[in-house]
Amino acid sequence: MSDFCSQMIEQKTNDILLSAIALRIKQFREERSITQEVFTFDTNINIGRIESGKSNITISTLYKICKYMDISLADFFNGFSLEL
Repeated sequence: MSDFCSQMIEQKTNDILLSAIALRIKQFREERSITQEVFTFDTNINIGRIESGKSNITISTLYKICKYMDISLADFFNGFSLEL
């Protein structure tokens, strides 16, 4: 497989992963009836950009998001599956 093909597959995998994490964040936020505006105001994290998949977040940002929503990283990933 060429380097170009490998890079394209890796990028596609990254996009799928970002989308899955963004959807999971949105689900937890909506379960708690927290608007994007309130979340951003309280945390100074642009959750709209994250939920749209336009921002590749760090694990420390994910930790802050989980902490704000009162869930652990383990809870966040519990039942998480990635279809590639």
